Amino acid sequence: MIQLTPRSEGATPRSPKPPTSVLDVSLEELRTWCREHDEPEYRATQIWKGVYADLCEDMRDISTLPAELRARITDGLPMPHIAPLHTWKADGGATHKVLFGLHDGTAVESVLMRYEDGRATVCVSSQAGCAMGCVFCATGLGGFDRNLSAGEIVAQILYFARDLKQEGRRLTNVVYMGMGEPLANPRAVWRSIENLHEPKGMRFSARRITVSTVGIVPQIHRFAEADLPVNLAISLHAPTDELRGALMPVNHRWPIHELVDAARAYTERSGRRISFEYALIADSNSSVEHARALGSLLHGMLCHVNLIPLNNVPGSPLKPPTPEAIRAFQDTVLAAGVPCTVRLERGADILAACGQLRIEHAQTA
Repeated sequence: MIQLTPRSEGATPRSPKPPTSVLDVSLEELRTWCREHDEPEYRATQIWKGVYADLCEDMRDISTLPAELRARITDGLPMPHIAPLHTWKADGGATHKVLFGLHDGTAVESVLMRYEDGRATVCVSSQAGCAMGCVFCATGLGGFDRNLSAGEIVAQILYFARDLKQEGRRLTNVVYMGMGEPLANPRAVWRSIENLHEPKGMRFSARRITVSTVGIVPQIHRFAEADLPVNLAISLHAPTDELRGALMPVNHRWPIHELVDAARAYTERSGRRISFEYALIADSNSSVEHARALGSLLHGMLCHVNLIPLNNVPGSPLKPPTPEAIRAFQDTVLAAGVPCTVRLERGADILAACGQLRIEHAQTA
């Protein structure tokens, strides 16, 4: 078995909080801003519609607003500073990765995946870097800078929504599976979801949003109590504490039995199926014995297992199993009565697939 050395789980943010933007506030807070600036409340709805429904990149382009208000809102609650620095495309242009620069010089990557059936999914980042230290994931190799604001999260999504609009398409799914641990930044993540879902704007269905977590158990319990039926995915990657602790330092804080108990409570309270992500690593977690243990662990739960053959991370010795080993693993989990599929990855050749997002310009600059 390959010996895996975990990174430190903790980290301290190094960058200042970004200025409050129009994408950070709720519609009700925007109404309050209008009242405080002697504007009628209905102006808030016009601003909201211009930003979220009409996808105006510059609030000075919202034609329903008087010129003076456009200037005031642009100064008082500006759009977040998030600028595309570099783009990569793969899969015949269907997969599109963008490196975004933020106000303080930090950067994040996000990915748009277009599918032939009409779906268009954005994989969005919730932090600059990551403190979780999963040994098979590129994001944590660069350390942790800071949490993103809700506005910075939403801005990534709106950027791709504008691209799709120009193509005559619509964004259909959002997955919080980019850089960072979403449940380590719960306020900003949840505010971004609420703003996307707001009926007077984008009206994005909560059922088309998935939030992924390495397993921050207290936040999973809070997630189960949330009003919006957002999907939850848990990065599991091992069926035993010894192995998961070697792969994912977070397991030392919340071991598997606590994580699975929280997952069962989530499904029972919400009535929603939970997804478990499992990266298959050769000579590590991908034997038939591991598959049997995984099937036993999850048997009877309202869940689905996504198997992810490990994507290449430059400089890492870890590799995916053979196709035969992957099929044997899947068949064993299915035999235990647990739904299980192998995920079709997109964008691996541009380091845009699961576990590959890392500030690439830092390596090539």
